[in-house]
Amino acid sequence: MTRILDRPIPPRSSAMLEQQGIHPLLARLYAARGVQDRSQIDYSLQAMLAPDSLTGASDAAIMLADAIEADARLLIVADYDCDGATACAIGIRALRAMGANVSYLVPNRFEYGYGLTPEIVDLAAHAEPDMIITVDNGIASVDGVARANELGISVLVTDHHLPGDTLPAADVIVNPNQPGCTFASKAIAGCGVMFYVMLALRAELRRRGAFEGREAPNLGNLLDLVALGTVADVVRLDHNNRVLVTQGMQRIRAGNLTPGLRALFAAAGREPSRAHSFDLGFAIGPRLNAAGRLSDMAIGIECLITDDFARALTLAEQLDAMNRERRDIEQGMQQEAEAQLAGIDIGESTSLSLFHPDWHQGVIGIVASRIKERAHRPTIAFARGNEGELKGSGRSIPGLHLRDALDLVSKREPGLIIRFGGHAMAAGLTLREDDLARFRATFEQAVADMVEPAALTRTIETDGALEASLMNLHAATLMEAETWGQGFPPPVFADRFEVRNQRLLKDKHLKLALVKDGASFDAIWFNRAEPLPAQVRAAYRLDINEYQGVRRVQLMVEHAEPAT
Repeated sequence: MTRILDRPIPPRSSAMLEQQGIHPLLARLYAARGVQDRSQIDYSLQAMLAPDSLTGASDAAIMLADAIEADARLLIVADYDCDGATACAIGIRALRAMGANVSYLVPNRFEYGYGLTPEIVDLAAHAEPDMIITVDNGIASVDGVARANELGISVLVTDHHLPGDTLPAADVIVNPNQPGCTFASKAIAGCGVMFYVMLALRAELRRRGAFEGREAPNLGNLLDLVALGTVADVVRLDHNNRVLVTQGMQRIRAGNLTPGLRALFAAAGREPSRAHSFDLGFAIGPRLNAAGRLSDMAIGIECLITDDFARALTLAEQLDAMNRERRDIEQGMQQEAEAQLAGIDIGESTSLSLFHPDWHQGVIGIVASRIKERAHRPTIAFARGNEGELKGSGRSIPGLHLRDALDLVSKREPGLIIRFGGHAMAAGLTLREDDLARFRATFEQAVADMVEPAALTRTIETDGALEASLMNLHAATLMEAETWGQGFPPPVFADRFEVRNQRLLKDKHLKLALVKDGASFDAIWFNRAEPLPAQVRAAYRLDINEYQGVRRVQLMVEHAEPAT
């Protein structure tokens, strides 16, 4: 069952925004998302939170500046997803531009798992680093940091994940979610944290006179990578994150993007000058993530750090081929997951924990996401990991903090989960294969205790009806130019339509002609084969369809039900 609900639109906020010069449609949309003043949609660089407000950033800058002056060997240990890859590339590019001796290591997820483990530190030690810098990981790496300390290697942790009960004994930790940090953007991605550390380092080197006689590096040129990692990691787009993404998108559209990102746009068949956040999240991000899911994220990082466009294009094409392979693997796993679903009464369940012995460890997160979308239940998909162990990747629904649910499981059944970590909407864990049934039951009870029953009904929040006079190219272009994403959702409208015509495309997509107030609109509902009744209430997005250079408005249907 799916409910269509209209977001409340505070009339005072909407009117105030209009008085401040905001287009009436955008004023209405912004007001429904909590914006009360034009300053909240100021996406200039001056609107960014200050680097020195991020706890540990200034200490990290001093530590790194000292290391650069001493020509110390720095080693970035990266995570294997898009956020980790962009954070690593930001670090490599910025540190080298500031004179550092820096290299990187991205562990194979299937051999070493997640985070700075003791085994990864021993592997890193072969490069004889003086300092390890973690990006997008490390806040839970108590044992790994202890091992680095034993070996006399300094550690700088940069991360954004939620900490556990004990912090690692690193020299410096930069993480907005660590205790005592008052940085206002708790939702910043790992790439954003690293970008802030690099800003603080540049300021520290400037204070030391390191740039006398030469220009300081323009770190704004890295904002395309910050935008990519932020959108791909699906973090909440609070005001500061919207500043970072908007600034990055403006550079991408202006053609000011790194060779690797330009190559990835080419491999995806997308045009940077017309890019929006959807491209980053659904076209570019998955191609980078494919390397970490199936092979080695070093391919993705090399693509992002090279200045040779020809080499970047070769690497981007390899990533594109991996992404096609990932889709093939995912399709088979999806069919197996749906077969398991057929034997489950979803209405009686508050969660889903699925396992198949042949599932690919690198693709279970996508399968969990797909099943969560279909069943509207917190879903964890498991694959075999090390001998006797299962690796799980979970996705949640609004109303359930997934990491907190796993934490509750670990407290109720100590030792059941070997390790876990993550966010509100996504988390990972490891457990013994023999404990799967016990975990399934305990997780089900934990979710039942934490989630409100109403949250188990899928809800599409909309911005209400859209006047037919606004269902045009100008309005669609206005909305397309804005920054939308997690926590600041793209506009969705709900209206009654007459279904004038409908036919199937490729046997799985419903192509429609919908009529409202005498005006007819082209529409499409992807992955919907069943026909619609003559009168419907539909939730839809206003989209621009471009064909042979002609741009037309198209409605992207997300849900429809018989009109009553």
